Amino acid sequence: MRTLRALAVTAAVALLGAAVPYLTSTAAHAAGPALRAVVTQVSVWATGYGADVTITNTGDAPATGWTVAFDLPAGTTVSSSWSSVRTQSGQRYTFTNVSWNGTVNPGASQTFGFNAAGIGTPANCTVNGGACAGGPVPSPSTPPSPPASPSPSAPASPSASPSGPLPSSPPPTGPIVDVSTAAQLSSALSGANPGTTIRLAAGTYRGAFATTRAGTANSRITLTGPRTAVLINDGPSGTAPSCPAPTAGWDSGYGLWLFDAPYWNLTGFTVAESKKGIVLDNSHHVTISSVYVHHTEDEGVHFRRSSADGVIRDSIVEYTGLVQPGYGEGVYLGSAGSNWACHGNSGGVDRSDRVQVLNNRIGPYVAAEHIDIKEGTFAGVVRGNTFDGRGISGQNSADSWIDAKGIGYLIENNTGTFAAPGTFVNGYETHNPTTTPSFQNGCGNVWRGNTSNLGGVGQYAIRVTSTSKCAGNLNVVYASNTVTNATTGLTNIAVTP
Repeated sequence: MRTLRALAVTAAVALLGAAVPYLTSTAAHAAGPALRAVVTQVSVWATGYGADVTITNTGDAPATGWTVAFDLPAGTTVSSSWSSVRTQSGQRYTFTNVSWNGTVNPGASQTFGFNAAGIGTPANCTVNGGACAGGPVPSPSTPPSPPASPSPSAPASPSASPSGPLPSSPPPTGPIVDVSTAAQLSSALSGANPGTTIRLAAGTYRGAFATTRAGTANSRITLTGPRTAVLINDGPSGTAPSCPAPTAGWDSGYGLWLFDAPYWNLTGFTVAESKKGIVLDNSHHVTISSVYVHHTEDEGVHFRRSSADGVIRDSIVEYTGLVQPGYGEGVYLGSAGSNWACHGNSGGVDRSDRVQVLNNRIGPYVAAEHIDIKEGTFAGVVRGNTFDGRGISGQNSADSWIDAKGIGYLIENNTGTFAAPGTFVNGYETHNPTTTPSFQNGCGNVWRGNTSNLGGVGQYAIRVTSTSKCAGNLNVVYASNTVTNATTGLTNIAVTP
C-alpha cells in the first residue's frame, strides 16, 4: 500500500488478431493429460506479426513438459520468441518449455510467444507429438533433422487463459513508423496519429519516452517491438510539478508514460532500469500485451488518473521496488485516496475502473503487493496470473500478493506461491479505507478457483478484514479456492459452496 506520495501511471495496449485453434487428439477414456494449443495474433504490421501460443490441459492428469511444432511457409520466419526454447529445421519450428512453465495442470494453461517476419501463418501444428487439430498427425513440410542449437529468450510466464473473451482491436489502419534510435522513438511518440503503428527495432533506447497523443476506438495507436527492444530511463531530473504531468525541463524517470493518451496498444517490448516502468495517466482503453517490465525503483505498471477499461495480459513484471521497496508494486490500479487531489480527475476520484489483469507472471522480487487494487476503483478482473512471492518486503504494509481495497473485483484462477526470502502474512487481503466521497471500499469482491501455497508462513489464503463495513455488499470466497502450507487456513469468513 502507499499513502502520501506522487504516483505514476502505466499504460499498455495489445492488438488482438484472429485465433488459430489446434486440438490434440486423445483416447476417449484414457486417463492422463490432454493438451490443446491456440495460436493468437496479438499484433500485426505490414511485414509481420506477433503471436501468443496458449497450451491448455483439458485432461485429468498433469503434463510435465510440452513441445509445440509447426511449419511456416517460405518467406516467413520466426524472428524472436520468449518463454520457450526454440529450434529450427528448414521451415519447421519447434518450441519446448523452459524450467518454470513445463508443468500444465488439469484445467490450467501455459503460454509462450513469438514474432514473425513475414505474414505466413502456422500449419501442420503438433503438440507433444499429437496432431493439434485432432485426427492423423500432420506431415511436416521438411523431413526431421537434428535440431539446431536452442535459442532461449527472456522469460514471460502467463499461467492460465482467461475464460471469457478479451477486448479485440482492429489491425493498424495508418502508417508504420520504424524506429531504431531513442531520438526516432521520441519523435514517433510525439507525432503519432490515430492508426499509426510505431515499430521498434531490437536494441536499447535510453531517454524520457512519453506521449500525449490519443488514438480512437476505431483507430488505435500501436507501439510494438520484440522483447530485445529495451526502453530505459536514467532520470529523473529537473524540478517536478506539484502533480505529475509532462513538463518542460523535468524528466519523470518513467520508462514509458502515456498522459491523456487513450486507445493505445503496447506489445512485445521491454521496459527496465527506470524509476517506474509503464505509467498511464488519464489514458483509458489501453492494452498492454506480452511486455517485460523489470528492475524498477518503484512500481512496475500503473493504471492511474481514471485510466479505465485497460488490459495487461501475458506479461512479466519482476524486480520492482529496488530503491523504495514499500512502493514497489507489480501492477497498481488507481490511486490512494490521499493522492486524489492530484489524480482524482473523475468527481474527485481516481476511477481507473474495469481494468483486466490477465495471464501475467508477477514476481519474484516484487517488493510490495503484486497487485495493489486501490480504493474508489470498481469492477476489475484479475484472472489466470502467477504470483511468485519471493522477495516481498513487508514495508509499507506490503505482505500479500493482492491488497483489494476496490469494489466488485473478480479474482479467479490465479496461482500464488511464497518462499523465502520475504515477509508474508496472507495471500490475499481486503482493507476498507474511508474516503471522501465515500464508497464501500474493499467490498463486493469475489474469489474463485485460486490456488495458494503459503510456504508454511502465511496465515490465510484470503483474509477479509471486515464484514460489518461491507453490509449489503459482502466479499465472497468460494469453495473452489484451495490452499496448502497455511499456518491458519483458507479464509477467515464463511466459505460459499
